[in-house]
Amino acid sequence: MKSEPIRNFRTLFISDVHLGSKPAKAEFLIDFLRYHEAEKIFLVGDIVDGWRLRRSWHWPQAHNDVVQKFLRKARKGAEIVYIAGNHDEFLRGFQGIHFGGIVVADRVVHETADGRRFLVIHGDQFDSVVHNVRWLAYLGDKAYDAAIVVNRTIGLFRRMFGMPYWSFSSWAKVKVKRAVNFIGSFQNVVAEEARRSGVDGIICGHIHHATIETIAGVEYINTGDWVESCTAVAERMDGTFEILTWAKVVHAEPEPASEPVLALVREEAVAA
Repeated sequence: MKSEPIRNFRTLFISDVHLGSKPAKAEFLIDFLRYHEAEKIFLVGDIVDGWRLRRSWHWPQAHNDVVQKFLRKARKGAEIVYIAGNHDEFLRGFQGIHFGGIVVADRVVHETADGRRFLVIHGDQFDSVVHNVRWLAYLGDKAYDAAIVVNRTIGLFRRMFGMPYWSFSSWAKVKVKRAVNFIGSFQNVVAEEARRSGVDGIICGHIHHATIETIAGVEYINTGDWVESCTAVAERMDGTFEILTWAKVVHAEPEPASEPVLALVREEAVAA
């Protein structure tokens, strides 16, 4: 297999990995991290899925390897900031604390190479379903799991008949959320927050829908996810942005375990 070239960026933005959940494509992210380097990495929330870990403990070696990849990059000099999301909201009680060189925050302002300022935040703070009807958010989370199962079944049959990959869960999610104007409303509210914060744009995750667009004069960037789309956002050395998609797997060697980080995750799941 031809080796991929290593790409170097000024900044990488990754969100919604959902480690601790079965749908998480940890192997894809491990590969991605092997071939992409950055001076600074923002983990934009829902990296660890505390909601699912509360229901049952699921932490295979690949999920541990993802954690180790980030820790190794931090040891090699990358600045890594972990922005807490709603699925890993337990980390919001550790703002300013360093774990193996990774610092935890709720929101930060990032300045690009060309001098623009972007608010970096997970985005659940602007999702009325998560904050006002929490039980509905959990129900939607379980429905999303069911959609992933259907997606795997459809994918199996399409491969058997030589048909290209098609994501039922992505289709259903976009159709349903657009039916209630969710994505558009979320983007508008987030863009308004950027205006109130006096920044040029906003970078977030949460809705698993990667995009770079301008909304009423504000640059809105969403990193996507590592459950289906396997996307990240990169800032090039000149300050411009691009969406990166990783759709291959090359197994990497396992990393040594890191007790402080894994112990924190397990403590949260047991406490709940």
